[in-house]
Amino acid sequence: MIVRRLALLVMLTSLSVIGSLIKIPFTLGSIALDSAPAVVAALLVGPRFGGIVAFVGHLASSLFGGFPLGPLHLLVAVEMGLLLYVVGMLAKRGWKKASALIFFIGNTLFVPLPFVFLISPAFVLSILPSLSLATAINLAIAIFVVPMLEKAMTRNERHA
Repeated sequence: MIVRRLALLVMLTSLSVIGSLIKIPFTLGSIALDSAPAVVAALLVGPRFGGIVAFVGHLASSLFGGFPLGPLHLLVAVEMGLLLYVVGMLAKRGWKKASALIFFIGNTLFVPLPFVFLISPAFVLSILPSLSLATAINLAIAIFVVPMLEKAMTRNERHA
């Protein structure tokens, strides 16, 4: 069972890195489709896995985007890891719809909040449209994929 979970972690982290190459063409070069695998990991595997995938996915996205915020991307990666940990905890308690809402609100409003003070309110306002769109797309992908993966995983467990 440990090997399966580790293989799933590696697969979802790899998909997050691949998603980080698919950019949302608006303002900041690090906004991409790297969060969908992290949401899937948080909902299916657990909070720690969701946090790890989100952390690595954001660092990959910022790397491929040229680190437009420099070392502040480490702050964003930590925030993303914590956000997906919370999403995973809510999902673990059976609150999957609430966890999706928390992901959307957290990723569009709370993650960029420190940048109001670190850079400027204008910067945060300028990234909100692209960040909202990327978050909605990432969430839609995860919501579409999770039920199919749940079905496949339960079917696979019955045959194991």
